[in-house]
Amino acid sequence: MFETINETLQWIHELIPHGIKPGTNRMEWMLDRLNNPERKIRAIHVGGTNGKGSTVCYLWHIYEAAGLKVGTYISPYITSFNERMMVNGQPICDDDLVKAANIVYPLTLAVDQETDLGIPTEFEVVTMISFVYFGQLNPCDLVIYEVGLGGRLDSTNVIHPLVSVITNVAMDHMKQLGNSIKSIAFEKAGIIKDRTGIVTSAEHPDALAVIREKAEEKKAKLFVLGHEFDAHPLSHGEEGEHFSFESDFIHETDLTIHMKGKHQLKNAAAALMAVGYLRNYCGIDPGEQAIRSGLENAAWPGRFERMMKAPLVVIDGAHNVQGTEALVQTVKRYYADRTIHLLYAALKDKEYEKMIHLIETVADDITLTSFDYPRAAESGLLYAAAQHQKKVNQPDWKAALRQLIEATKEDEMLLVCGSLYFISAVRHELLCFQNR
Repeated sequence: MFETINETLQWIHELIPHGIKPGTNRMEWMLDRLNNPERKIRAIHVGGTNGKGSTVCYLWHIYEAAGLKVGTYISPYITSFNERMMVNGQPICDDDLVKAANIVYPLTLAVDQETDLGIPTEFEVVTMISFVYFGQLNPCDLVIYEVGLGGRLDSTNVIHPLVSVITNVAMDHMKQLGNSIKSIAFEKAGIIKDRTGIVTSAEHPDALAVIREKAEEKKAKLFVLGHEFDAHPLSHGEEGEHFSFESDFIHETDLTIHMKGKHQLKNAAAALMAVGYLRNYCGIDPGEQAIRSGLENAAWPGRFERMMKAPLVVIDGAHNVQGTEALVQTVKRYYADRTIHLLYAALKDKEYEKMIHLIETVADDITLTSFDYPRAAESGLLYAAAQHQKKVNQPDWKAALRQLIEATKEDEMLLVCGSLYFISAVRHELLCFQNR
């Protein structure tokens, strides 16, 4: 059993080599042994390819502004492991993490020894810890669960949510989810539950067809962006996006979000539709003021986040093709008149060639780098993929970051983007840099 947070985290991280094992059998077996704490949780389930974290963020801030105690379960973390589980933005304390881990640990041994299901994965164990935390140690009014991978076979897909959200469907994690929009949508739609509301901002016709079919099969009320609800952009500026929102349940004009980009309007709209559903069908009404202030207060680390003003340094975890397309649009929308220096790193199992070809179109120069992570692509690999006339291969990302900050003038911009794991390391370095 564990006495310290370091012992606990060491055990969790040692499970990473067991990789991904799709399926919920191990989760269901362990939860049954605990008398199913997940059934005590009033949950919102958020899946999709991109925008999950931002949607979770909008929902959390709206309900916190209404005075509710709101839990969130997210992955991956940006600042510290403990932020995987938070209550009103406060990460789980070390003592509770150790306590929950000590409840889960014997079950991980038992499921391996007493069944043929095998050793649980790192993500399964962390998800189990979250169910103990939110279901037993620190109950909340609402808990918002972000899907880890896919949906149908994801470890979180043992909950019985009040409403589910599928933000969008795009090509990512093809090795696990399939090589077509239809196959990926099938996995995402696996979170749709019997007679439970499902909100989606998916737009691809193939994805929508699959989601509609699954919703009909499950007799789930379906709300689709552009049909049952919509967001209309009004204006945008340095402070963010202004828009109006329309649905059968909520009508609001002149709303503001500070997270930049037209794609964020879709994420906010999906969150608002879920809020409207919960108000109409579950009696959970945050009120207009909480909706407005919650949206304005919402901020998510690593999503087009301004880290420095002079020079302007922005970081973004655009880690797949669709995310990179949205980043390109946001850069053009806000900083088309600036000289942009780009620092980029990616994982080798992602479509890094396509992403580089997209992002280098908005850069005046691009520096390709790498970072300490098992799946990180070598900088030379990224350099070879880049087609920019002004490209630099710098394997040492810290050295590259320092050099680029020094070289970026006051009226220019340094954009650091790519893998969320890379952005997590860069964000930590920049915060330390500013505190020196």
